[in-house]
Amino acid sequence: MTERTAQIKRDTNETQIELSLNLDGTGQADIDTGVGFYDHMLHHVAVHGLIDLNVKATGDLHIDAHHTIEDIAICLGRAIDEALTSRKGINRMGTAYVPMDEALVRVVIDLSGRPYVVIHADFTTPMMGQMPTDLVIHALETIAFHAKMNLHAEVLYGRNDHHKAEALFKAFGRALSQAVAHDPRRSGIPSTKGTLTE
Repeated sequence: MTERTAQIKRDTNETQIELSLNLDGTGQADIDTGVGFYDHMLHHVAVHGLIDLNVKATGDLHIDAHHTIEDIAICLGRAIDEALTSRKGINRMGTAYVPMDEALVRVVIDLSGRPYVVIHADFTTPMMGQMPTDLVIHALETIAFHAKMNLHAEVLYGRNDHHKAEALFKAFGRALSQAVAHDPRRSGIPSTKGTLTE
């Protein structure tokens, strides 16, 4: 089986990012974004998605965390898309329910080649550590768009914003792990149209 890896570099006036991933990893993560809470969330994606993920980023955090979080999400989405290549032989779809204490989250992914995102999540605190809470949804939207995936995510219930956000990223990782996994019975593209890249 061909190794499904990708390396992405992004260098702008706002951020400098180096990101690598292996979709067939064991959940190893080395992540330094400068935004501690985001490091924590991406670590959950790696561990629960069994994806080896390395991220080194510097950004204009003296302004705020928006550019750094968004640009890393762009790189992660692009890396997922690149590592999947033709998407031949994959399950394509994945679903995960993840509890975190009082919170429960559902995430459903279709690696359809057509980006579309629906996220239902309400937060009450403006910040979690150095990460603006509204960027939780924006980060997931951006990853999905650049990975060319259909993503539906919902916080079914919960009180604590940290728990809700953590469950979202854990569930995203687990649903992604299902979707990218190879189906041993399938040799071709899991689509009646014969492609998932256009």
